[in-house]
Amino acid sequence: MINEMLKKYIPFIGVICLSCAFTILSCAQEKGKKDTSPRGYDLAGPVKYNMPDILQEISGIAFLNGDPHTVFAEQDEEGKVFVLTLGAKKYKATKFAKNGDYEDIAILKDRVIVLKSNGDLYAFPLSETQKELAANVMETKSILPKGEYEGMYANSNTGLLYVICKECKQDKKGKITSGFILAMQSNGSFKLNGNFSVDVSALEKLTGRKKGTFHPSALALNALTKEWYIISAINKVLVVTDANWKVKNAYHLSSNVFNQPEGIAFDKYHNLYISNEGSDTQYGNILKFDYKKPKK
Repeated sequence: MINEMLKKYIPFIGVICLSCAFTILSCAQEKGKKDTSPRGYDLAGPVKYNMPDILQEISGIAFLNGDPHTVFAEQDEEGKVFVLTLGAKKYKATKFAKNGDYEDIAILKDRVIVLKSNGDLYAFPLSETQKELAANVMETKSILPKGEYEGMYANSNTGLLYVICKECKQDKKGKITSGFILAMQSNGSFKLNGNFSVDVSALEKLTGRKKGTFHPSALALNALTKEWYIISAINKVLVVTDANWKVKNAYHLSSNVFNQPEGIAFDKYHNLYISNEGSDTQYGNILKFDYKKPKK
């Protein structure tokens, strides 16, 4: 009798076991997916916006009050700020300085801020992006230690500007990457207001790579999670820290998606944007990663 019952229910038991196996596998895959992208984002599935030819070497990007309709961008060479709509070929360009190596852009209060690779800062009224030449540019020079700088973020709520070293002398012998906090004065100049640091030894444990490969090229604050997102273009990694700069995780930026990640920003809907310089075979672009509220 027992044998007959077993024969009757074995097929059902097999189906149940198979279903459980698929469930376990699915959960494992989902976990793996989360490990490859920050929570709420999928780094493998962006919407891509190719840039006009003039922005083949697009570097930094910024939004005004988180409005994604209009992008403010700059590129490495021409000393110009570009204003455009994602997906459009038309743009406006404003010359603010002579040609040079400009690496990032931010908007703070009513001014556009541009960071030069040597740490010099250029600020001019936002209204002047409607002109071909900015007439009221304030330069702040030699305020930061000698080094190379590519990443900058402006916090509109606090009025503070954050600049992180790509490669600074004081960081070469340690496992720390330095950053500086600046306050903008009424005339658009800046004064040092503090500093911060990222302990790169934690990053080494997460990536298995030595500190020498971490050279930040952009940073932004995720207003939803209060986490800092820092890009290192050299080894294509996105580092996420807590509000106090303690490294929480690191994510590889696949070459299949990211050509040369140089800029990062969030819009007011918490969507993530990463700009990439182009190459002989690729346009410069901005990749948009839609925010999707994680399931509990």
